[in-house]
Amino acid sequence: MLSLIRLPRVFTINQVPKVFHEDSIISGYRHPRSSATDCILSLFQLTNETLNIWTHFLPTWYFLWKLVMVVLMQAAWQDSFTWPLLIFLFSCCIYPLASSCAHTFSTMSARARHICFFFDYGALSFYSLGSAIIYSAYIFPDKWVNGFFHQSYIPIAVFNTVICTGLACYSRLGLPFLQYNHDIVKRFPECQSPRFSKFLRVVAFAYPYLFDNIPLFYRVFLCEGEGCTDNDTNILHYNHIALAFLTGFLFATHLPERLAPGSFDYIGHSHQLFHVCGVLGTHFQMKAVEQDMVTRRPWLLEHSIPVTFSNSVGAALLCLVLNLTIIILFSLPLLSAPVCQEKKCGKSPKKASAKVCPCC
Repeated sequence: MLSLIRLPRVFTINQVPKVFHEDSIISGYRHPRSSATDCILSLFQLTNETLNIWTHFLPTWYFLWKLVMVVLMQAAWQDSFTWPLLIFLFSCCIYPLASSCAHTFSTMSARARHICFFFDYGALSFYSLGSAIIYSAYIFPDKWVNGFFHQSYIPIAVFNTVICTGLACYSRLGLPFLQYNHDIVKRFPECQSPRFSKFLRVVAFAYPYLFDNIPLFYRVFLCEGEGCTDNDTNILHYNHIALAFLTGFLFATHLPERLAPGSFDYIGHSHQLFHVCGVLGTHFQMKAVEQDMVTRRPWLLEHSIPVTFSNSVGAALLCLVLNLTIIILFSLPLLSAPVCQEKKCGKSPKKASAKVCPCC
């Protein structure tokens, strides 16, 4: 049956518009005006995006299974102490699913590419808040519990998600309506200043990660003496931290493909490794917080800030609303663009690269 299916062509970097270019990736590009069917079929052929998709799509089901097990096995909705774990596991399902969908459908047009990755950025910032909520509930070292920083930790984390999503979306095109509109979609800063755009994106995701992990960094690296929560879980936290920094390093440096452009187009480039390390880091993070949740539960219930709707589910819902609002604001100028006519855009990737229609 597979032999009867005509898989879409792949192209080189010179055959697709600049907006689709990836640093040091020379070949394996899909058509810049792919249909939804072509995008789905490309899952079953080797392109420079295939492993990007599968390395996040498959883990989505693993995290979903973990979420379902918690809901079914622990009567989670009746136990407010479990709510942060549910939110965290939900965020662990959302971010790889959004990423795999973004990589799958990002070649339908330039507009679709931007909007797909706006949702990807929003999902990542929501995962950051999920981490903050679960850290506030289970991870804080004993001597910091119920202090001023602990009490202000979740509100600051919610604010950080707004900054993260807004800055990441801004890094693609600039400010909606002011720096780009439906007539101009390849403006500032990604096409004109790709390095600055990359820097903004790294900052957008590094900042909330570093803030969220302040209590964990203090607990495992700096804290000494009584109240430091030194237990067997710390080795899992070390693994998560190491993988998180490796993930950031791969995202920022584009290694190894930068050392040999064209050699890692299909297998082994940094974004694939970034996905794998990110998922493994999330796995160790999940195991660590689950263990802390079980071992520290009696002490936390007695001494820590109670888990309430406002500092768990409410904060997550507020984050979802704010992130969706930001994504809609950045997407509106693109969604209002007129539909391209084939005679203007053409079907040839070479024509598209020579003159990209405003809404392509």
